Amino acid sequence: MSKPLAKPISDKAAQRGEPSYVWRAGQERRLRMIEEWGAQRVNGRALENGCGVGEYLARISPRAQLAVGMDVEFPRLLEAARKNANLVCAAGENLPFKSGIFDLVLSNEVIEHVRDDRRAVEESVAVLKQGGRLILFCPNRGYPFETHGVYWRGRYRFGNIPLVNYLPRRWRDRLAPHVRAYTRGALDALFENLPAKTVHAAIVFGAYDNIIQRWPLAGRALRAFLLFLEKTPLKILGLSHFRVVEKRKP
Repeated sequence: MSKPLAKPISDKAAQRGEPSYVWRAGQERRLRMIEEWGAQRVNGRALENGCGVGEYLARISPRAQLAVGMDVEFPRLLEAARKNANLVCAAGENLPFKSGIFDLVLSNEVIEHVRDDRRAVEESVAVLKQGGRLILFCPNRGYPFETHGVYWRGRYRFGNIPLVNYLPRRWRDRLAPHVRAYTRGALDALFENLPAKTVHAAIVFGAYDNIIQRWPLAGRALRAFLLFLEKTPLKILGLSHFRVVEKRKP
């Protein structure tokens, strides 16, 4: 496997987000969730819509009948090509595939960055077979930090900015016009009138691997505590929505 990149390979990090460059516990946990809720669909035809540098795709591919990675950023696909075949450069709002050909579509922290999130969801559902599943992760507006940074005084500032997501929508979107965060209702609305049914909806915390790397004992204690919170009403403070949607007959 190629050496993890130390710097982003895209100059559009604010608009596109940053993919998984290093495989750690957080990525491993999400892969297990994908495999659990994708069931046998992972063994069929799979599409990762927004594959970044291909870390998830490389782990899905050995099991799949066909695994395709798609991303709008061509430089990221060049990196993904080091360990993946079947890569396509396209936008999520206009998937270059026939309808009804995939058993599984993975969208991992992608729809918050696209120009038209409703259209991106429609396209993902369209390319699924009946009974196929879309597995979706996206930012939770209840999380106390905006992890993508903010624009302030004409300059983009990276980092975890507290309480931005709790501001009224028009104020929040002025500070973070480059990325969306979703309430449960807003996410439900994306799927209205589509031939699809939500079969699982949850809110999950992150794995906080960076904290564990610096302060192992404190970091592991924090991770364990937050995993416990996922089983309580305080899960509303979690990092991401985890949604599994199954395509049904119209």
